[in-house]
Amino acid sequence: MWDPATYLRFGDERSRPFFDLLARVGAERPRAVVDLGCGPGNLTAVLAARWPGARVLGVDSSAEMIGEARAESYPVDFSVGDLREWTPGGDHDVVVSNAALQWVPGHERLLARWVAALPAGAWLAVQVPGNFDAPSHLALRELSVATGLGDLTRDAPVLDPAGYADLLADAGCAVDAWETTYLHRLPVPPGADHPVLTWMEGTALRPVKAALDAPAWEVFRDTLGKRLAEVYPVRGTVVSFPFRRIFFVARTQGD
Repeated sequence: MWDPATYLRFGDERSRPFFDLLARVGAERPRAVVDLGCGPGNLTAVLAARWPGARVLGVDSSAEMIGEARAESYPVDFSVGDLREWTPGGDHDVVVSNAALQWVPGHERLLARWVAALPAGAWLAVQVPGNFDAPSHLALRELSVATGLGDLTRDAPVLDPAGYADLLADAGCAVDAWETTYLHRLPVPPGADHPVLTWMEGTALRPVKAALDAPAWEVFRDTLGKRLAEVYPVRGTVVSFPFRRIFFVARTQGD
């Protein structure tokens, strides 16, 4: 289960890649704009503000996230849906997916299917995390295995920028692909948990929490927090947290 409040902690850091991605989309007057994996809808509302003449739709598999989005009265149509089953319509001129496709195994096939269904001149803009070999995820993976949970994280669930560029170019698109490592300087309030642990609770730790009962989860969380404090030391009142992200923007053939 997704917790919108937990996810929105570090909202500024999580939203920055969205704006960097959107800056490379050149659509002027799209008919319909779709945000796949829209979460609590705060960034989907940015799409509605940029293209006020477009019909804007947000799709997410989490009923909790969609409930939060609908409660804000954004000028967006929100719906609960599985990205694996979503298909573009003939007027979907912009499709955005920000930090969602890493949760979908084999999403390369989805991308090829979406591109084939998009209208001519449509834009597909995607960002996925590329930090699965970072110390945070290595610590999570090792502890999960040691705890008997197995590997609840997937090894290399995303391609590198060249891999996505090749995939979409082969599908007939013009492609712009790149990667960025953001250095997040996370504050450490007095008496608070380690901020990287707090960050991971909003995303990567969800499958672990779901697999454990409450006492086992508290032990796991405490142990992981100690390991994270070793690999991401506090300096003054902040922790430096490098985070690699992968971007690609593709445009289908046509005007």
